Amino acid sequence: MSTTRHLVNRRRRLASAATTSAPPRGRATPDRPAVGNGPDTDDTAVAPTVPEEETVEDPTAAQESAEEDPGTRRKRLPRLRIRLPAVLCAATVLLGAFAAWAFTSAGTLRDDPSRQNTALTDISRTSEVKGQITEAVGAVFSYDYASPAKSDRAARTHLVGRAVQQHKDMLAEVRAQAPKQKLVLTTTVTQSGVERLDGDRARLLVFADQSNTRTGKAEETTYAAAMFAVDAVRRGDTWRISAIDTFTR
Repeated sequence: MSTTRHLVNRRRRLASAATTSAPPRGRATPDRPAVGNGPDTDDTAVAPTVPEEETVEDPTAAQESAEEDPGTRRKRLPRLRIRLPAVLCAATVLLGAFAAWAFTSAGTLRDDPSRQNTALTDISRTSEVKGQITEAVGAVFSYDYASPAKSDRAARTHLVGRAVQQHKDMLAEVRAQAPKQKLVLTTTVTQSGVERLDGDRARLLVFADQSNTRTGKAEETTYAAAMFAVDAVRRGDTWRISAIDTFTR
């Protein structure tokens, strides 16, 4: 009997200790989650709640949205209307000033003698006038006492305008002394250059050597160098001397 009573007491103590140490059903402990008692209780773990993403507003999109706003466009229209006439007026003034400058510059270029001089650009015409005037100078400034008519023909062929009288004055003494001293005057152009060429008019600088020979009893020859300028005009296909400048007053 004692054994049986001891066993019963022992079982009671063990049952009481188990009841005291076991956590109540349904209460959560640090190591064990709470378990529901009802039929709707689900023992599966509950998924954690994920926070929703925050939407960040794009400043560029906001600006474009503001620009597309009809109200904003209406506010900007008066400013554009004010600026446009001012820009057009400024452009008109600038174009007018440019047109005036271009017209004045063109007139200056047309009136400038250096712009009309084609001596360096018209090579063919420059060579033509240079060759013909070189020949004309040699012919009109040469004189042979035995053939004065040759000098007269050269003068009629190559001289026009003022040059006709100028040539007579320059050779007057030679003509007077030629029969007595039997003079032979020979002029050879050594160098010439076209100073100005403007259409059918030209001016040339001429360098020449002259020899004056007396063929009387004692033959004697003298030499001299000459430099002068001639104005030339074109008559048909021929260049003629229209004026002679010896650079003397």
